[in-house]
This record gives sequence, C-alpha cells and structure tokens, in this order.
Amino acid sequence: MSSRVNRRVALIAALTLIGVATSIAAARPVAEPETALVTAGPFAPEAKWLAGLNGDHRQLFDSPDPAGGIPLVHIMNFLDTYNKAFGVSDQKLSTVGTFYGKTTFHGLNDAMWTKYRIAEFLKSVGVNDAGATPNPWRTAPTILGMSIAPASIEALQKRGTKFILCNNALGIFSGLLAQSQGLDATVVYEEMKANILPGVELVPAMVIAIEQAQRAGLAYHRQ
Repeated sequence: MSSRVNRRVALIAALTLIGVATSIAAARPVAEPETALVTAGPFAPEAKWLAGLNGDHRQLFDSPDPAGGIPLVHIMNFLDTYNKAFGVSDQKLSTVGTFYGKTTFHGLNDAMWTKYRIAEFLKSVGVNDAGATPNPWRTAPTILGMSIAPASIEALQKRGTKFILCNNALGIFSGLLAQSQGLDATVVYEEMKANILPGVELVPAMVIAIEQAQRAGLAYHRQ
C-alpha cells in the first residue's frame, strides 16, 4: 500500500471518529434556560469561549466540511435576515462558527497556508473544495462561483461572530500534513497553534464545545 493510500486511510479514520463523536454530542438535549451556562455566573475554564454570547438570538453553526464556503453564507444569512426581516440588530445576535474536521485549517492564517501548502495537502486527501493559497475563507471566499467578501471570516467577526477551533482536530490534521511532507509533527502543530487567525479561539475539543453551547442555550445548525 502506498504512502498516499495510507494517508487517505488515516484521514478517513480521523474524520469518522470526529464525526461520530460530534453526532453523539449534538444529540444531547438542550438544557432548560434557568440552568444555562450563559446565565449561571463565572464560566468553567474550559467554557470561557461562551463569554459574551448574550444576544437575544444565539446559534452555533457546526461546519466540519467546507462545502464550498456555504457554512459562511449560512452565518451571513442568519445575521442579514434578522436585520432586514425582523429588525434585529447585530448587537442582539450571537453567532458561532466552528473549525474542525475538514475545516480545521481554515482557522489558520495565510502564512501557514502558504508555508505548508495546505490547499495542496487537502486536495491530495480528497478535499476538493479547499480553495487556494492564501486562506480562502479569510477575506474573500469564492462561493457558488462568486467572490462574497461579506461572508468572509473577517467580515463576520466584525459583526460579532465568534469562531472556535478544535485543538484535537488541529493535532490530528497537522500530524497528517507533517507526515505527508516528512516533517516533525510536534514542530508543525506548535507553529500552527501559534498562527491561528486573530480572534479565533482554540477549544480543547469540538465535541465538548458543542455540548457546552447547547447547555448554554444556543440553537444548533448543522452544515
């Protein structure tokens, strides 16, 4: 079996494990409002990313697959529709986007996409809509053949969207990339960890973050 086939098998196995664990977490019932973390006082250390998500309408957009950039459009549409159809301002809306699984590297800066040829690596393991260098989601994502800057990570952050990146996924995928390029996995992971996009928060595990979000009363949207 070639090394390329081995990489594909390893990636498929990693994605399967991440997807199964996330589905289990997402199946947990939402807690009653009176027990929600968002109103329960100080946050536990691992749940501090929830701070500030106090909008009247709150939703987590679970996006383990890039899907051609559609996850970004869903967040933009949530904000725009509440603005235009319901007269609700961005200040009263709380949105969260996720980076893990096949979107893990979208939480990294352009320097990492260029240095480690991330788009090339993703395409080599079957992620064909990874985009190009630099990070295709940062400022002007191409979605449905159009460049939609208002749906970019930076544009959504300016409107209050919080993005979280799974540390477990970063460890898995940086390791796979390092192996494919004959590099030290620890060195690659540490450099990527130091080059997360500004404002993106690293969480220990997305399966835990999704469960925390549901207990805090956030609605759940699965890409």
